[in-house]
Amino acid sequence: MRFIGPHVSAAGAPAAAIANALAVGATGFALFVKNQRQWIGKPLAAADVASFRDAMQAAPYAPTQILPHAGYLINLANPDPELHEKSMGSFLDELHRCEALGLDRLNLHPGSHLKKLSVEAACDRVAESINRALAETQGVTIVIENTAGQGAYLGSKPEELQRIIAGVNDPSRIGFCIDTAHTFAAGYDLRDEKIFEAFFGELDARIGLNYLRGMHLNDSKSDLASHHDRHESLGKGYIGWPLFERIARDARFENIPLIIETPDDALWPEEIVHLLNA
Repeated sequence: MRFIGPHVSAAGAPAAAIANALAVGATGFALFVKNQRQWIGKPLAAADVASFRDAMQAAPYAPTQILPHAGYLINLANPDPELHEKSMGSFLDELHRCEALGLDRLNLHPGSHLKKLSVEAACDRVAESINRALAETQGVTIVIENTAGQGAYLGSKPEELQRIIAGVNDPSRIGFCIDTAHTFAAGYDLRDEKIFEAFFGELDARIGLNYLRGMHLNDSKSDLASHHDRHESLGKGYIGWPLFERIARDARFENIPLIIETPDDALWPEEIVHLLNA
């Protein structure tokens, strides 16, 4: 099956995300499990947990159709001990929220070394942080997202994702996510079929596509190799519809959340239908 839908708002209560996903015809969706701009959110109320679980069952959506996204403040590569600990606390809070809501994965940007660590040391710091997080939680897979390669951010190259994942002690609870706009901005022209196959072939050889736990389908406002993370509505940016149609038809990407993070929510129903009919 193809699990396709946008990153929807959960404002008010987590169950609002399910209603918002259903309203646009989504077969999969993403959400933040707390305010993405806060370190720690107020505790989940038991009633909100129950209503979310009930709405999931009624929809019905399974956890495999949903890719929660971690907050933007979290930086597990941060070399500063105090700020790193703050990130760990926020990350653990979100993992515990996923546990409570019955969600089985959490998407995470790998973070920035802030030009104070080597790339290798920063990747190892992220892996060590993930090992600690896994030891303190249960049932939630951590999904590392590739990046556009801006500044000192990790994860724009397959070898960086590989190093992080290889350093995780429990291979059953680690995976990765590929964002099309990030990949394009990092310099991989996925519009070209040979480059597309070479890129995913390299991921398969280095990590294994069985570790692919989700994708973000975004067009790009910035041109190839810009290293700028600027999403555009599907078909309206530099990437164009053919790539997204190819992904939607590819059996390798079935049964994982294919998440639209495009800026115009009025176009989400149209984008979903286009992908489901590709």
